[in-house]
Amino acid sequence: MAWDDTITALATPPGEGGIAVIRLSGPESLQMAGRLFVNGKRRKVKEFRERYLYYGFILDQDQNTVDEVLLVYMKAPRTYTREDVVEIHCHGGMIPVRKILDLLLQEGARLAQPGEFTKRAFLNGRIDLAQAEGVMDLISSKSEEAARSSLQQMEGSLSREIKAVRDDMLDVLARIEVTVDYPEEDIEGMVGEQIHKRLSTAREQCRSLLKSAHQGRLIREGIKTVIIGKPNVGKSSLLNALVRENRAIVTDIPGTTRDVIEEYVNIKGVLVRILDTAGIRETMDLVEKIGVEKSRELTRDADLILLLLDASHPLEEEDMKILQWLKDKQVLILLNKSDRPSAIEPEDIEMLTDSTIIKTSMIDGTGLDQVEEFIYHLVYSGGAGPKNSVMITNSRHKEALIRAERHLGEALDALAASMPLDLVTIDIRNVWEALGEITGESLTENLIDKIFMEFCLGK
Repeated sequence: MAWDDTITALATPPGEGGIAVIRLSGPESLQMAGRLFVNGKRRKVKEFRERYLYYGFILDQDQNTVDEVLLVYMKAPRTYTREDVVEIHCHGGMIPVRKILDLLLQEGARLAQPGEFTKRAFLNGRIDLAQAEGVMDLISSKSEEAARSSLQQMEGSLSREIKAVRDDMLDVLARIEVTVDYPEEDIEGMVGEQIHKRLSTAREQCRSLLKSAHQGRLIREGIKTVIIGKPNVGKSSLLNALVRENRAIVTDIPGTTRDVIEEYVNIKGVLVRILDTAGIRETMDLVEKIGVEKSRELTRDADLILLLLDASHPLEEEDMKILQWLKDKQVLILLNKSDRPSAIEPEDIEMLTDSTIIKTSMIDGTGLDQVEEFIYHLVYSGGAGPKNSVMITNSRHKEALIRAERHLGEALDALAASMPLDLVTIDIRNVWEALGEITGESLTENLIDKIFMEFCLGK
């Protein structure tokens, strides 16, 4: 697809910095930048070499110096957008950036929309939609594992798996077409068996990808971890220990934490969103009561609950109520203050819960390594990381796979009921279309525009 206009935008974050990069893409990129640029000897460059870094200055219409810059020209189609691309590396700061952008707009460039550079890369066939979304996920990733997963998607790992299934479905449709067109050959039964096998394989591939969706969400969004327990059991101390700074106030006075304190921490490359909550107890204090209710609400959709019990005191009725309340949730029980004489041992509560129990002390750090290991294993069961596996981290991809898997099931049911093969093709085509939504091959233009509008400006 050819574009007849040239777009420009700041490709680096706005604000003060050492450098800023202004990007142009389109047929007039070099001509526009070339009219503003002079080399170090303040002479116009007659012919720009491709992928060569030029030192010089940007001048305005009155030949006044706007900024000292570096300029690089990249010729189509060997560029990110498959169009002519120019990057101007100027000093970071709003004044030089704004002046250069204004000059480029006066030369005829248009300000790029959010994600428009990547959108052009997609529409020009350099990347598919799943890869484009991987680019944005990589930019916004907050942990090493999220970045690794996004990079794999950007490099096409998911797209290859989806394309393989789509190609197989297309071949199945072609074979059915032949069978329907030549009924006198009486090969429908034999073809039906082959199709059943291939549809079953495709269904398992979709299910395998869907199984990774929960893990993928945890990696992309972080593990929502809620710390709860009675007042003064060490919840805020645990938060401080995990984030390795004094984020929460710690005192011997029960009820110090009344509102939710939220922090993000990177544990072995995994993003963890930690929420320290108000101590759960019966109270007449209105503000504290609101905090306690908020604590209860947060546990309802938590990925992990860290329940702290004071091991230096015997179990009380309030502890038992909390254990019962959390019975069906993902809970890690921490017997805290284990540096003191113990009044509770793991055996005392093992009969009350199936949850893992760890002895901890915020004073000497006992058990913290085990807590971090548990959190890591929550994402990677058995400790096996996703170094080479494809994961679903995008809710749009998950929804499309759910529909594809459902239509594969309906196609298999139709085969089992000995329905005519030409009727089975309806579901197979739906599978092909649903999977095509992931790579962008069967999405409408409006949906594509909506997806790219969520991208950052300049990418």
